[in-house]
Amino acid sequence: MTNALRKVRLIENTYIPLSDVRSAAKIWLPEDAEREPVPAIVEFIPYRKRDGTVFRDVRMHPYVAARGYACIRVDIRGSGESDGLLADEYLPREQQDGEEIIAWAASQPWCSGTVGMTGISWGGFNALQVAARRPPALKAIITLCSTDDRYADDIHYMGGCLLNENAAWSADRFTWGALPPDPQLVGQRWREIWLERLEAHRPWIETWLSHQTRDSYWKQGSVCQDYGAITCAVYAIGGWDDSYSNAIPRLLAGLRCPRKGLVGPWSHAYPHLAEPGPAIGYLQEALRWWDHWLKGIDVGIMDEPQYRVWMLEPQAPRAWHSEHPGRWVAEESWPSPRIAAKELFLGSGVLSEAEPSDEETRLIHSPQTTGADCGRWGGYGGEDPDLPLDQRAEDGRSLCFDLPFLANDLEILGAPEVKLRLSSDRPAANLAIRLCDVAPDGVSALITYGLLNLTHRDNHESPAALVPGRLYDVRVKLNDIARRIPRGHRLRLSLATCHWPIAWPTVEDATLGLCTRASRLFLPVRPPRAEDANLRPFEAPTSPPPVAYRTIRPGRGWRTVTHDLGSGRQTMVLGKDYGAGEIVDLGIEDDAIIVETYEILADDPLSARGRIEARAGFAAAGVRCRIETVTEIASSLESFELQSRIEAHENGSRIFQRRFTRTIPRTFL
Repeated sequence: MTNALRKVRLIENTYIPLSDVRSAAKIWLPEDAEREPVPAIVEFIPYRKRDGTVFRDVRMHPYVAARGYACIRVDIRGSGESDGLLADEYLPREQQDGEEIIAWAASQPWCSGTVGMTGISWGGFNALQVAARRPPALKAIITLCSTDDRYADDIHYMGGCLLNENAAWSADRFTWGALPPDPQLVGQRWREIWLERLEAHRPWIETWLSHQTRDSYWKQGSVCQDYGAITCAVYAIGGWDDSYSNAIPRLLAGLRCPRKGLVGPWSHAYPHLAEPGPAIGYLQEALRWWDHWLKGIDVGIMDEPQYRVWMLEPQAPRAWHSEHPGRWVAEESWPSPRIAAKELFLGSGVLSEAEPSDEETRLIHSPQTTGADCGRWGGYGGEDPDLPLDQRAEDGRSLCFDLPFLANDLEILGAPEVKLRLSSDRPAANLAIRLCDVAPDGVSALITYGLLNLTHRDNHESPAALVPGRLYDVRVKLNDIARRIPRGHRLRLSLATCHWPIAWPTVEDATLGLCTRASRLFLPVRPPRAEDANLRPFEAPTSPPPVAYRTIRPGRGWRTVTHDLGSGRQTMVLGKDYGAGEIVDLGIEDDAIIVETYEILADDPLSARGRIEARAGFAAAGVRCRIETVTEIASSLESFELQSRIEAHENGSRIFQRRFTRTIPRTFL
């Protein structure tokens, strides 16, 4: 590994010429790079390098640059200080821009000609997407908290069910994506650029909700369509508290290029900054990867096991944890030949290794409020109360099957799967499946879960209505997990027809009939591996100092649930106040808050309502700008009803406003 530190030069803003516009970039590189050229590492996202990701950028890129790399943080077209307009996520034009940026970087006098690409979330997505286009200079990527499947494993849909994160993410982009560039960097053109963006701005949920099945819209940008297109080296990283951890074992199984996978206890954050911890020396681990693939230095990283994960230990459930107990374990390859599926049968309220002799039909009919204690779809870390609570109340709203108390420890690694034979009394129904660890005192801790819109039982491309009363065999894969269930605990499988507010309810209040004798749970049981004790330890987390920031209003997160006992209405409020303050060295003030409100009646799926209110502020060079948005979603038997509005304010005066109303037909959703 490179040890000698080099002095770093910061280029605060420069423009990379693309075929039709310019993309703004911030670059950290060694001062002597033109004399001794270095590999380049590109991060390419729309989150505003100047005032958005500056907080994490300064804690990563200078560190890597000092060890012999040029780190290039680029704003996607239509964001930050870049030219052009941004119409949607992961468009082919964005991927083409990524190719052009890589070619530009490779041609610079300070670059050795070799390029890597990295990013978390959006930047992890497009690292995979650009890699699939095989730009010649791109030799390796690190993709964090991303996915290979835009339809089945992103914020939009899960198991064919509509996720409420779909509306929340649209509201986020509707708000932060409407902010202006920094006048200090773009000069007098800043207002012209801002107004052009506002005129073109749309709530993206209208597009996303218009594609309710796995059609060509979602297949574009989903690298699972052709894993073989990626030939550069891939390091896929995530955390169990993040909602993108499933993609990592899938990438390991599907790719044929050099690859590694790492899943820690973390949420949607970089592993050296993440909570829940323990955090690791991610920057040192990333350098080992880059040194091997971009500099040709043998650091031994490819001699280590292909798949390394944090094996979670039991922990009392609460809405936030600073750390998850556990230990590092590894498999030489994935799928691992060491891991076998343990078959458990569903009987009369029990899970058993013996097939039951009697057939039972058990009914599943849950209140629409079922799911309130299951946390949110995405865990975003910090001290936000995103995590699942004690599941006993949820178990009471579900059909449950318990394994007897364990005589010996049991460890699972992979995706549990259920095979169920069931019927429905309605043409459409959702199924929510939870696997829990029940402690001797009765506390029920969520291990993992899965969802299935039963009209998608065969595939996500061509859903079909259920025939009431007909029996169907369905398989549902739960989210991947690594978990030790200790002796004296027991496993509980819980089946429900709702998972609110993570998933939008189906059109009717269905009752399912489960045939127990033909139903199974398959557990991916992992035997002990002595070599785990000798795994190379990760170094301690380190990073450059944070940006100088003067807090004006501290941030906080909250999650409240209110039950109206008279009407049966449940109201959940998820709030994130990012606070307000000043980025001292840049002369920029920021201010942001988003509040999501979800309401539903216990007996009426058509009563579901979602409302997201957001505000984002930016102030610099004597200009104070503010964006305010509201996004609302409701539904009837036939359609979704969307209403959105946006206002832009400059120095206290409203300069722009627009409303959007859209009715979108429901298609088996």
